[in-house]
Amino acid sequence: MIISLIGYMGSGKSHISKVLSQKLNLKLIDLDKEIILKNKMSIPEIFEKRGEIYFRKEERALLEEILNTEKECILSLGGGTPSYYNNIDLITQKSESIYLRTSVGTLTERLLKQKQKRPLIAKIPDEDLPEFIAKHLFERQVYYGQAKFTVGTDAKTPEEIVTQIISVI
Repeated sequence: MIISLIGYMGSGKSHISKVLSQKLNLKLIDLDKEIILKNKMSIPEIFEKRGEIYFRKEERALLEEILNTEKECILSLGGGTPSYYNNIDLITQKSESIYLRTSVGTLTERLLKQKQKRPLIAKIPDEDLPEFIAKHLFERQVYYGQAKFTVGTDAKTPEEIVTQIISVI
């Protein structure tokens, strides 16, 4: 079984996937890290030098490869991954998809500390970040909402979130 974690940037996908893979003793694949390894560039560098369209094509190709070749793993996806091409269909057909639902307030608090590592928000003024996140989250909700399961993350420890994921799958 492949368990795919989806959600907005800052929802905890990378951290939760690590805890979940340890708890279930399953291989962890972080799609963003795979793109970085393949391209020998950070994601901000890929966006800057090659553009978002290139990044999304790389993301789709690696997503397909992983979902078609892996048998058992935890797959941590980028925040935008479900929103492009027909990625959400592929994700829901080939894995147990979990949406880590996180409030705008929690996302803003986390992302303010990580802005420079996040190409989509790096240049947004701090005071405009909550509105940007709310709008972006609203646009992506149609894709996130197609996950097989939804787990709320606000005011929960990673262990509580992982326990809830295990109970729903």
